[in-house]
Amino acid sequence: MASAKVVVIGAGVSGLTTAFLLSKHSDLEITVVAKHVPGDYDIEYASPWAGANYLPVGASGTALAKYERDTWPELERLANEVPEAAIHFQDTYTFQRTKDAGSPTGNWMKELNRSDAWYKDVVPNFRKLEPSELPHGTDSGITFTSVCINTPVYLSWLQGQCLARGVIFKRAVVPDIATAATLHSSRKPATLVVNCTGLGSLKLGGVRDTTMYPARGQIVVVRNTPGEPGAMATLSGSDDGPEESVYIMNRAAGGGCILGGCLQKGNWESQPDPNLALRIMKRCVGLWPALTSGRGVEALDVVRHGVGLRPMREGGPRVEKEVIDGVTVVHNYGHAGYGYQASYGSAMEAEKLVLGALKERARL
Repeated sequence: MASAKVVVIGAGVSGLTTAFLLSKHSDLEITVVAKHVPGDYDIEYASPWAGANYLPVGASGTALAKYERDTWPELERLANEVPEAAIHFQDTYTFQRTKDAGSPTGNWMKELNRSDAWYKDVVPNFRKLEPSELPHGTDSGITFTSVCINTPVYLSWLQGQCLARGVIFKRAVVPDIATAATLHSSRKPATLVVNCTGLGSLKLGGVRDTTMYPARGQIVVVRNTPGEPGAMATLSGSDDGPEESVYIMNRAAGGGCILGGCLQKGNWESQPDPNLALRIMKRCVGLWPALTSGRGVEALDVVRHGVGLRPMREGGPRVEKEVIDGVTVVHNYGHAGYGYQASYGSAMEAEKLVLGALKERARL
């Protein structure tokens, strides 16, 4: 039987993870076609700007929660066994303020901050914080062991895993699904296309998903670490506005410490706001004074400022199959700010859909 020719559009964490899983099937010839690839920094390429970590936000019983649950075992394995993937364990603290309920950031972290969260039996060392452990101005909190990812290194590692299994990468701007089907490296029509274009699905011909929208995030990367061996912390909101919160992530493999942040719905601005950057730094030092050993925001050693556009989607991620202009398509996009923590779960679902579609096609 001839090999099936699969084109994956997009080389962010969703596209790379999906291509990686599909590459384990020897009867598939996979080409990843993308405008941006690991090593690039562009406002259109969300994945390098992510923190990234594992802080589950999907409500119990939802597809997102399932994707997050199914992703943890692989992230845990990589942290334990594959140092070159640049993922390490971190003690994690999430703090909640009652007054943030109903705000954009409060809603974002609602499931994360539940003391009876579904993921309490997934991650290690989950427990509710005692009142004496809470920072001033917070009302509750939990702690558990999570992971933090050095995203530039990890994306390159994923690409390397794909290359080792024969995946071909091509740079191209893909205007529509029909064009994508013509871009397989064999120069023959693709049997199937996997759409992992994130926010690009808003304008991708044949898809044009109008439920997609950006949620702008802004970060500051610093050389400081939140104590030794480091920790991650997040707060459900801030007094600086309903779209601003606090998160601190210490990346693996010398990737610096990420300070954030904000969740600005519908904001396409690509340039850092210096006033927001200052507020971010003040909030992070205020929540976690160990960042500067109590010396204040002036002691932060800034590497760079960054802006990323989270690919938000009303209704959550889209992982499903359809036929567009005669082309069989499996979608895997719309992961907002949880692309990494849902990456393997959603890619496994996409893999099932791809294999099912190809099996069905073989019967025809």
